[in-house]
Amino acid sequence: MSGWKGALDAAGVREPGLRRDYGIQRELVARYRRTSYLAVRTLLPGALLPHVVVATAVMHHGDTLLDTGSRAQRAEAWAAWERRVRTALETGRGDDPLLRALVHTVAAHPRLRAAVDEYLVRAPAELDFAGFAGEDDYQAYLDAYSLPAFMLIGCLLGPDAGDGRYRAACRAFIDGSQRLDFVNDIAEDLAEGRLGIPAETLERFSVEREDLAAGRAVPGLPELVRHQAGLAEAALREARASSALVPASSRPLLEALVEVELLTVSAVRARGPRLLRGPASPPPIAALGALLRARRKTRGAKVRS
Repeated sequence: MSGWKGALDAAGVREPGLRRDYGIQRELVARYRRTSYLAVRTLLPGALLPHVVVATAVMHHGDTLLDTGSRAQRAEAWAAWERRVRTALETGRGDDPLLRALVHTVAAHPRLRAAVDEYLVRAPAELDFAGFAGEDDYQAYLDAYSLPAFMLIGCLLGPDAGDGRYRAACRAFIDGSQRLDFVNDIAEDLAEGRLGIPAETLERFSVEREDLAAGRAVPGLPELVRHQAGLAEAALREARASSALVPASSRPLLEALVEVELLTVSAVRARGPRLLRGPASPPPIAALGALLRARRKTRGAKVRS
């Protein structure tokens, strides 16, 4: 906890109530994605850590609202949340811990405001998502929802000025990560009545959605998994270019995130048709190794500076 207190100090979060607000977001993010939080906690400088945690909490809260309940309930919940976010940013006062922390983070990093605005406008695209007819629909979904959501975090890690090359690298990362999630979470998504693999791709490999929903590992499924994993891997390798475009303080984290996703690609390939029974995870020792290698880079950079 002392490390977290030091990060709050470095980030300029001094008021006790506001520190509690940030602490609540830290606990939520740590429970939501423990491996990602460990990477952020280990590899980011303290001055940036609390702000990235808050941006992640905003994205997670939005995901929850957009995925919980009937379509009408989700639309109503999102509209109410959007109004509260906009009111908080306009008045400088939030009515709950997340909004109070967000207001402070936007004041410290004004470029986040544009990312929040884009996210609020585009996120309702998730309300009607049930699957894709073809690859073009998937790519449109990336631009409409996945990329704006990721840029809540990405804008804090990237260069101060807008950089089209950096945004393109972020898009490559979220393309690989999103496609990987869709094939890895196939069992969970089907249970919720949705599927992130385009129907045209299923047809190409002679795989029927009904077979997948029933848990039947049809002959074309292994090749389908390898195909989706290969596309995810290609995008993630392209995303490696992002590390050359960001401040040195962000570089180890972005490199580690890509490496952990590539480890997950290998795990998905190995699990193959068994993904119908549950997702694959990267080997814990290998994932820890990726974090430790990135950590050594941060220490080396400190020594050179």
